[in-house]
Amino acid sequence: MERSRIEAAEDLPEDPRLRPLRWIVTGLTGVMLVGVLAILGILVTLVLRPAGSAPPVLPAALTLPPGERAEAATLGRGWVLVVTRDAAGRERLRLFDAQSGRARQVVEVAPGP
Repeated sequence: MERSRIEAAEDLPEDPRLRPLRWIVTGLTGVMLVGVLAILGILVTLVLRPAGSAPPVLPAALTLPPGERAEAATLGRGWVLVVTRDAAGRERLRLFDAQSGRARQVVEVAPGP
């Protein structure tokens, strides 16, 4: 029986220049699989995450002094920090209690150079 061309091609020795290419393709496939598994793990972790702590509690209203306007705000555990600016351009950090909205502390921000 005569062998087909495909069978004859399978018996040929492998070109040595193809061996590094095979290792690169195998390595990249492994990296891709690890990446897909990491993404799936992150998604599962986020979906199955317990409810955790309650969202931060905000006071009903924060009262700023007349003539000051809020520039920025941030929340912490039990406090709210508001950056204010007055008509003269002076900035202050105002720390409020998160439950009551009562002012705790005021810090004057020194002007920059």
